[in-house]
Amino acid sequence: MLSTAIAIPEFAGSLHLTRKEAELLRILRDHTGQCLSREFLLTTIWGYTGHIRTRTLDVHIQRLRRKVRLFNLGGEIQTILRHGYCWVTNTPR
Repeated sequence: MLSTAIAIPEFAGSLHLTRKEAELLRILRDHTGQCLSREFLLTTIWGYTGHIRTRTLDVHIQRLRRKVRLFNLGGEIQTILRHGYCWVTNTPR
């Protein structure tokens, strides 16, 4: 897998992500607080059209969640059942 280093403003360093992971993270963060449907993400990132049954998005979300937790990027990816995924920022407790 090819990886690329991207700059995350809240992280003082580089995080190595695959191109698809980087694109997925960018889109989720650009739409913070908005639920993005599986269909939207599959079409936008992978170019899939129509009703496609694939686990590609699930696998990328799982890997990206691990990296987001590891590097504490100031937010998390939440699953909105039957709708899609959402980036939410961490709020101090």
